[in-house]
Amino acid sequence: MALSPAILFLLSLISCGSTESDPLPPLGCGSSVDAPYQVLCDLESVWGVVLEAVAVGGAVTALVLALVLVSRLRYVYEPERRCGVGALLLLLGGTVGLFGLSFAFLVGRGEGLCVVRRGLWGPLFALCFSCLLVQALRLRRLAAGKRSPSGGSLAGLAVGLSLVQGVIAGEWLLLTVVREGHAACDYLPLDFTLACSYALGLLLMATGMSLGVVLCGGGRSETQRRRWRCNGVWLFLSCLASLILWAAWLGFYLYNDLVAESALHDGRPDWDEPALAVALVTEGWALLLFHAIPEAHLCLRQEAQFSMAAPDFYDPPNQSSSQLQDQGFEEDERAQAQRSAFADNQAFTIEEHSAALRSGAYHNGLAGSRQGLPFRSHVYQPTEMALLMNSGTIPTAPPNFTGRQLW
Repeated sequence: MALSPAILFLLSLISCGSTESDPLPPLGCGSSVDAPYQVLCDLESVWGVVLEAVAVGGAVTALVLALVLVSRLRYVYEPERRCGVGALLLLLGGTVGLFGLSFAFLVGRGEGLCVVRRGLWGPLFALCFSCLLVQALRLRRLAAGKRSPSGGSLAGLAVGLSLVQGVIAGEWLLLTVVREGHAACDYLPLDFTLACSYALGLLLMATGMSLGVVLCGGGRSETQRRRWRCNGVWLFLSCLASLILWAAWLGFYLYNDLVAESALHDGRPDWDEPALAVALVTEGWALLLFHAIPEAHLCLRQEAQFSMAAPDFYDPPNQSSSQLQDQGFEEDERAQAQRSAFADNQAFTIEEHSAALRSGAYHNGLAGSRQGLPFRSHVYQPTEMALLMNSGTIPTAPPNFTGRQLW
């Protein structure tokens, strides 16, 4: 009996230890959800759920826009507009990858997740920025009045440029993880930033080329430059927004590393990886709003105007549209004046007609100025009723017939 209070005390300590080892899941998450993935369903810290919803909305928007472009591709007849669809579809695919990669930065750390982060961050950004670069190259050639490369060539060039960043990321993983034996999550922020320097170079080149399209146009043709200026402006805004976002996350990420080193604590702060997830989602929406959606709208709008306007194969190439319209109005007025003059010439009185018959002149509105035609005015011409009354034989003229009369 004396041991029973001690046994009860030990059992209470064990139960308390078990309850402390198994904490309750946060609000919105079930007990079967692992701790690294609870940020995706935690309703107490709403930022994870909101960022997840924004990323899913961006991915759905990009997929819907890609389906619209593919379905409307056969109605895009203008080659200058059609050649940019391939690079635009690649950009939408890279944008969907950016939204999907943001989930890898929301959940907890792991070897597989860290490999995905380091292996896909740079290549996905390089794919998006290479698409912007080839679009700037296409607009520069079109603004200069030259022929743009085909859509397959532009898409192949974008994929080739992005593969370089993929090779860089793969070499970095092989050197640090396989050769040196470090963990996949054990890397410095500065190394992560330097591994993405090639993608940043692509972005800088795209920004400079798009700015040249907006300001200079790439040639002397003012008409072509005005035609593609709107596309160049949207492309430059997209590149500029991407540059601002990259400057923000690079400064934030490197400053975070300096703060961690000055604090002299092991590990990394908990707010750097969510910040990278926010950077991914923001960059994806910037590419959608400033480039993908305006470019698709301009392509489909120009296609609609091109299909509604019927081609004029007799249009002189050296005349402007205003000159052609003025020439058409002058021709219409000239034709109307001729018709009115002809109607005035056909209006005559009975006295003029009888005088013309007596003079033997053929009345055409110019009586007196033209010699008469006696053959037309003095030859008897029977009517259809006269032929029917005479059983098909041509009747003879009366003896006192002097001209065409109704008798």
